[in-house]
Amino acid sequence: MIKIGMLIGDRYEILEKIGTGGMSDVYKAKCHKLNRFVAIKVLKQEFNENTNFVSKFRIEAQAAAGLAHPNIVNVYDVGEEEGIYYIVMELVEGITLKNYIEKKARLSVKEAVSIAIQVSMGIEAAHNNNIIHRDIKPQNIMIARDGKVKVTDFGIAKAATSNTITSNVMGSVHYTSPEQARGGFSDEKSDIYSLGCTMFEMLTGHVPFDGETTVAIAIKHIQEDMPSPREFVSEIPVSVEQIIFKATQKSPDRRYQSMGELIEDLKHSLIAPDEDFVKIIPVEMGGATRVITEADISEIKDRTGTIAGINIIGESEKPSVQKPVRKKPAPKIEEPDEDEEDYEDEEDEYDDDDLDPKMERITTILAIVAAVIIGVIALALAANALNIFKTGDDSNKPEQTEGQEQEGNQVVMINVVGDDLETAKKRLNDIGLGTRVTTQESDEYEENQVISQGVNEGEKVDMYTTIDLVVSSGTEGIEVNDVTGMEAELAAKALEDKGFRVVKDYANDDTVEKDRVISQEPLAGSKATKGSSITLVISQGKAVKETTIPDLRGMTESAAKARLEEYKLKCGTVSETYNDSVSAGCVVTQNYNPGLTVAEGTVVDITLSLGAKEVTYKYVADLQKPTGYTGGSVTVTIKASNGDIRTFSTNKFPCAVNETGFKVNSGTISFTFNIEKDPEYDENGYEISPGGTETVTTPEQPITFTQE
Repeated sequence: MIKIGMLIGDRYEILEKIGTGGMSDVYKAKCHKLNRFVAIKVLKQEFNENTNFVSKFRIEAQAAAGLAHPNIVNVYDVGEEEGIYYIVMELVEGITLKNYIEKKARLSVKEAVSIAIQVSMGIEAAHNNNIIHRDIKPQNIMIARDGKVKVTDFGIAKAATSNTITSNVMGSVHYTSPEQARGGFSDEKSDIYSLGCTMFEMLTGHVPFDGETTVAIAIKHIQEDMPSPREFVSEIPVSVEQIIFKATQKSPDRRYQSMGELIEDLKHSLIAPDEDFVKIIPVEMGGATRVITEADISEIKDRTGTIAGINIIGESEKPSVQKPVRKKPAPKIEEPDEDEEDYEDEEDEYDDDDLDPKMERITTILAIVAAVIIGVIALALAANALNIFKTGDDSNKPEQTEGQEQEGNQVVMINVVGDDLETAKKRLNDIGLGTRVTTQESDEYEENQVISQGVNEGEKVDMYTTIDLVVSSGTEGIEVNDVTGMEAELAAKALEDKGFRVVKDYANDDTVEKDRVISQEPLAGSKATKGSSITLVISQGKAVKETTIPDLRGMTESAAKARLEEYKLKCGTVSETYNDSVSAGCVVTQNYNPGLTVAEGTVVDITLSLGAKEVTYKYVADLQKPTGYTGGSVTVTIKASNGDIRTFSTNKFPCAVNETGFKVNSGTISFTFNIEKDPEYDENGYEISPGGTETVTTPEQPITFTQE
């Protein structure tokens, strides 16, 4: 069981629960190896022993891990630890598109189109990897605080391989495509339909179809025309309206055939919003016929030397070419009476030279044979419909599968009373119905046999209806323990020890301590069959109150702490770093972005500035003896450009120098030493200057220091 504060994978610290879904819960966590915040999706505990659910969860991880795009939530890691299956994902700090629409009532055209383009680009990347989302809806689109749009939750995505030709996956009914609602094949164009519905909601603030039940909404997606968004918001441009209409066509073949096409039209709409440039494929004529024209006949004659038959099925099909029987023109289809004379004139225009007598006989024979075959088939079908040839032996009659007797989206209820529970579930599932099971002691029915059903045999019900079944627990059931108020783990163990299966649900409660049982179903004292599910509602403590992260940057440490206390937040770790632009002692960074909504009491870490980092320099060299030096002590003077002077004496050369701590990078060096000077005499031998010892200082030479 996931607990706040626990460590998963030796690196992910669970901080708080931030969401829940049908199969999994989502937690905010901190990765201690990379020092970043992540989101962890954890498979719910009740599904851990279900190999089917675990398989789906792993497929989700593999599918999502193969995607890398700025408009898709990234997957960082996947693993399993002590029965906990988890996926580590990018933490997107922001809100869902659904919440964003609810806050703003509806979005502007430019904003909606911009969001749609980003979503399309993310979905296009998935489609290029043969992955179909199948559940595109505003709840699965995140708007980050920096405005980036990301598609998340590939929970029911499935790789569209050649082995995948059908799918019973059905996303949220308000955005589901007609083919998904029918339980048929769904592909990339199903995502395009769902995105079209999402665009409709962004622009109008309403879903395109609504109803009292999911079945009613699904039927509208299948049967009803998409309403015009301009009926709700008149200022929506015609190009955007047409884009939505094309994306939400009932037939997938009439929609955009790829996300790339949709992106192109969306970008065009930003440039020319009032231009009607969207091309919607017209409804196919199907089996409608077309009257052949004089021009058509002339063209066919020029190409083949004969006249083609004139029963043309659909404009796109080419007629078969054969010579007509002389004086027996082919029947005219949908040709008005006033054209009969014209047709006869056209027939008379052809010479005998155009007709081959041999071919005429062959054509006549083939026409007679075809007419006979068609007549036999028609008689057989009529006889079968009227049961003319029905005998008492029905052994060869195909059996009708349960659930084939349907009207629209309704099925006829079958009788499952007396069936064992698994058989009853399978039979009902096969005809599109679900089940809800309660148990009851019975002396008449064996354990796990169905005692009664909520809908009588023969009644018509909507598909996907949940049928209540009462199942026998035998002559004696097991009494359910009273575990309310107990710690969740102890309560679950007590029930499991008696043979029950525990299902956990969670709720906030101001009176029941966190991780203790608030309530149970069935109630304590009732009896239930061994292996049946007991639902425990576990307290998550008091409802979390939320607050907003303030901007602490530039504040002193004491001011930042006071501001956090004002917002009912706690100050965590205070670290320090050098910074050239922020004054020493003031906040440089904080671990939560300003404006983020968090729970009260959240710990916020801050980093203070130490000011600009001080840089020092050093002078390292091997000094050679100065010119004129013959011996004795030499005083070396190193003078930095800021006036810092260093001196030392030596009588050995070369002399190694390593002076450090200079605050500038340049200066000068000079040498002072004594020399012995001989007396000087003039030309007459008189002494001009006496000899002796003289102190000499060399000129200052520039030098450069290196950074320490």
